[in-house]
Amino acid sequence: MNIIIGNAIGGNEMSECTNCFSNRTCASADKPLEAFIRSLPMETSHHRTEGQSTKCGFGLQGVCCRLCANGPCRITPKAPRGICGADADTIVARNFLRAVAAGSGCYIHIVENTAKNLKDTALAKGKIRSEAALYRLAEELGIEGNDVYDLAVKVADQVLADLYKPEYVQMELIEKLAYSPRLEAWKKLGILPGGSKSEVFAGVVKCSTNLNSDPMDMLVDCLKLGISTGVYGLMLTNLLNDILLGEPEIRFAPVGLNVIDPDYINIMITGHQHSMFTYIQDRLLDEDVVEKAKAAGAKGFKLVGCTCVGQDLQLRGAHYTEIFDGHAGNNYTSEAILATGGIDGVLSEFNCTLPGIEPICDELMIKQICIDDVAKKKNAELIPFNFDTRKEDGDRIIDELIESYKNRRGKVKMNLLPEHGNKNTLTGVSEISLKKFLGDSWKPLIDLIVSGKIKGVAGVVGCSSVAYGHDTLTVALTKELIAKDIIVLSAGCSSGGIENCGLMTPEAAELAGPGLKEVCKTLGIPPVLNFGPCLAIGRLEMVATELAKEIGIDIPQLPLVLSAAQWLEEQALADGCFGLALGLPLHLGVPPFITGSKLVTKVLTEDMKELTGGQVIVDADAKSAADKLEAIILEKRSALNI
Repeated sequence: MNIIIGNAIGGNEMSECTNCFSNRTCASADKPLEAFIRSLPMETSHHRTEGQSTKCGFGLQGVCCRLCANGPCRITPKAPRGICGADADTIVARNFLRAVAAGSGCYIHIVENTAKNLKDTALAKGKIRSEAALYRLAEELGIEGNDVYDLAVKVADQVLADLYKPEYVQMELIEKLAYSPRLEAWKKLGILPGGSKSEVFAGVVKCSTNLNSDPMDMLVDCLKLGISTGVYGLMLTNLLNDILLGEPEIRFAPVGLNVIDPDYINIMITGHQHSMFTYIQDRLLDEDVVEKAKAAGAKGFKLVGCTCVGQDLQLRGAHYTEIFDGHAGNNYTSEAILATGGIDGVLSEFNCTLPGIEPICDELMIKQICIDDVAKKKNAELIPFNFDTRKEDGDRIIDELIESYKNRRGKVKMNLLPEHGNKNTLTGVSEISLKKFLGDSWKPLIDLIVSGKIKGVAGVVGCSSVAYGHDTLTVALTKELIAKDIIVLSAGCSSGGIENCGLMTPEAAELAGPGLKEVCKTLGIPPVLNFGPCLAIGRLEMVATELAKEIGIDIPQLPLVLSAAQWLEEQALADGCFGLALGLPLHLGVPPFITGSKLVTKVLTEDMKELTGGQVIVDADAKSAADKLEAIILEKRSALNI
């Protein structure tokens, strides 16, 4: 079954300190950050890994069921069935489906709000930052309008209509957005989804007490949810955001804790819903608001990127140079960002906003405001985003952030880390900007792959985690892959760790194999290209589709592999099911709580290859995992006679 689990991730290496909150923190690929966190006089997630190092074996295998009052039931060789009669296969599949449905629901929440915000903006004749992106999407969907605002409303309405369809009515836009060979494969397998919200609802119902007990049927639902997540939650959210927020442009930008400028009122943003920030983002630059900041003793305002919404702002940073200082770090860097003392407020709307930031915000007098109640923190003020009252609410939020600055500055000691990160990370990469960089053609990239200078492509995507080391496997695997002449495309919190470790700078070309190094030095690019937030996994699918179209093959035939080396959340499982539906090999550092079922494990790691072309590979060792991914790429190259 090709599963290796052990200490190879490096997380069992603990850093010691004799004069801090705890004498042990988890290892990090980012050594300056590790030293900084180790020195803090407050607890972070990095400290708590030791206390949570003993894991429940039943939970790890997915064989614990607590759906009814007869339980919790735990499957063992001596007790192979729960009291109701459910065996390991049923319980594991049920737990997995429940997690995938929850993850898909998160993404559908995001695309629903994004479509609503586009519609409301258009109805109010507000700012459409990229008409070109609107016209491209409308043409692809076969939608026409009287003017740009009418067109935007119609596009948003079409997306919302698909989301709200019942489960038994197939979504319409998928026929226009999905790559035709994949669409036909999905039809043959019977895994085309109905309405996205209804699919989530049906998935939750199906895995409730004494309902579905057929693991294969539940795994089919996981693939349907994966497709719905990928096409709508990922692809369409990006395309709608491009219209509202401006398209990515390739540029060099600063990353890391060095982006925090204490002369400004600094607002750390967390979440995934960039379109909720647009009014405040623009308002912070208005003269009257800047004057308020100056009256309080600051030069103005700056947004400090954290988690995926920070990655999205960085991706589009060419449009926001006056207000956005840069992306400081991923979810498990957020506590360190706050611990610098340079942040005056946290504005959040979704995950990955850790509960662990709450005591740090309290101690450092940092104002917390949440604008979507799904991510409400217990000591944060809730000011729900409402398009109709966005101006009044936005001004109220700004005034409260100014008060926070006035109340805390001078009382809270600064503990900045200006040398952390770098100033020249390449960002702004998308399916459009990359093609433009290549001369408006995918042929140069295809030619490099055919020549062997670039052996293949690896999407290193998804989350950051700390239980087995902060970004340790992600960064180590990335280094192994580029050394094998495999170019890496990154999206998600993984990007935050990779970029802070310098792998997205041109200088990182020195770590690449000879062929990839030559390409990078010739083009002046790094061997790892930053596509931004986890939502941009949808952009990687679009790149894969473009390459497959150009060559005239299906996506599973491409020398392309995926790795979510340090996947963390249920959303990552929904992402993974999309990758499997696309027919791509998917590497994970740890298994998704399925190993208690031989059937589910076999389906995902072996049988899936015959169904969709995809397969799950679990390996906690960077070198071993890279070897396996390289072998798959070489096999694909051989099949293409290159």
